[in-house]
This record gives sequence, structure tokens and C-alpha cells, in this order.
Amino acid sequence: MTALMGATAAPPPDDRSTVERPPRTRRRGLPFLLLLPGGLWLLLFFVVPSVQLAATSLYDRSGSLETGYRQAFAFGNYVDAVAEYWPHLLRSAGYAGIATVICLLLGYPLAYAIAQKAGRWRTLLLVCVIAPFFTTFLLRTLAWKSILSDNGPVVALWRALPFVPDDARLLATPVAVVAGLVYNFLPFMVLPLYASLERLDRRMLEASRDLYARPVATFRRVTLPLSMPGVVAGTLLTFIPATGDYINAELLGTPNQYMIGNVIDSAFLVRLDYPQAAALSFLLMATILVMVFSYLRAAGTEEVV
Repeated sequence: MTALMGATAAPPPDDRSTVERPPRTRRRGLPFLLLLPGGLWLLLFFVVPSVQLAATSLYDRSGSLETGYRQAFAFGNYVDAVAEYWPHLLRSAGYAGIATVICLLLGYPLAYAIAQKAGRWRTLLLVCVIAPFFTTFLLRTLAWKSILSDNGPVVALWRALPFVPDDARLLATPVAVVAGLVYNFLPFMVLPLYASLERLDRRMLEASRDLYARPVATFRRVTLPLSMPGVVAGTLLTFIPATGDYINAELLGTPNQYMIGNVIDSAFLVRLDYPQAAALSFLLMATILVMVFSYLRAAGTEEVV
């Protein structure tokens, strides 16, 4: 009788069958919920200000803060801004491009040494790379101004060269502005390069040596192609903020070296010409976007991933 009851008894319920599974629609909506905080942040602090800036750039410039500005859809503000300040746009792109190339030439060997040769000193060297971020951008630029001053050690050493005149100077020149950009934005180049080179598969380098490739050929055919994601990311992170910078040109240069950021700063805070300042801001963003997309098209967007 007991055996019969055991044979006919229902099997114990499966604990997994009693667990309530979330609806599929809820699981599909979870990623959007995770994106919601970042999306709201971009909406409030990027999209809304950009729309307001676009509206301001089309105001009638004949207005003022006292009389108020009138929305006139004055697209001529952009034409006037380009006609008047195109040298500053070209100068900004030129200074930023030169600084980016110098940062790449200086940062690549440094990142390679830290990633592949530093050993136990790697953490210390990385701290040294990011240590300038512990002080403000303004103080770092002021320190660079003291270094490049006419009475500073760099100019004294430079004047000691036989082919340099005694009244030569570095401060208030394009050299000083580019040097300040390189100094301030070099970590933005080193860190992506280090992240790319640190993940480099050393077996690929060993295979290249086993095939009797010279170091130059190994670098050109193996190391550089595998580190291209870091090169692309580093150049973008350096070029974009350097183009809109105005602190270095303000402190290390003269009005002859002013970049477009200095003009925008003056239009907003000194001349109070808000329509022109907004139009220049949009022109700057458009110029950077065109350059970035052209660069990504040439380098390959897959290199950024």
C-alpha cells in the first residue's frame, strides 16, 4: 500500500517553475532606464543650451541688454562673423593641429615606455602623467608663463646659442601659445595611447622577431597598427579642446596670437554682442565637427572602438 502511494504521488514542485520571470517588455526597457540619467543630463545641459544658443545667434544685432534683442532670424550674423574673424578660426585650427602633432610625437614614446618597459614603476609614472591635473588649468598656464618669461631659464639657455640674438624672446609669441597647449593637453594624448599599448599582445611582437623582422619593421607593421585606436582617441581628445582654448593665448600670447575662443570670450563678456558671440560659437562647433568627421573617415571609425 505504501509503495502504491509512493508510486502514484505527484512529483515535488520544481522551485524554478515557481519563480516569477519578469515580463519580456520589462527586460527590454531596462537598458533605456539605465540610459535615462545620462540622457536627461545631456538634454538639460547640452541640448537646451545649444537650442538657446542657436536662437541667440539669429537675434538682431542692433539690440542691446537695455533695449532687448529681437528675434529676426538674421542669418547674416554668420556671414559677418566669418568675414571678420576667419583668421582666428584658421589660427585656432592651426595651433591646435600643431599642438596635437607634437603631443603625439612626445606622448607615443612615453606611453610605450610606461606600458611595455616600466615594470614595477608603471603606477608611479602614470601618477606623474596625471599629476598636473591636481592643480587648476589656470595655475598651470601661469607657471608656464613664468618659465617662458624673458628672465626665465629657458630663454637664458636659448639666448646662449650663437645664432640666437640677445633680445630674442619666447613669451608673447606663437611658440609660447603652442607650447602651452602641448603642456596642458599632453596627458589627454598619453592616457589613451597607454591604454591601447598596454593591451598589446606581446606574442605578436615575439612572432615578428622570430620572423627576423627589424625593430623598425615590427613597429611599422605590428605595434603601430594595433595601437591605432589609442592614436585616434588621443588626437581627438587633444585637438578638440585645444581648438576652443583661450587661456593659453590670453596669458602666453598677444592679440596677434588670439584664437577664436578669445574672440568669443570678448564678444560675450566685454562687447556684450551676444548674437555674434553665439554665431561664432556655432561656427567653432561646426568647424570642429567637419574636421573630426573628416579625420574619422580617413582613419576609420572602427579605430575608435
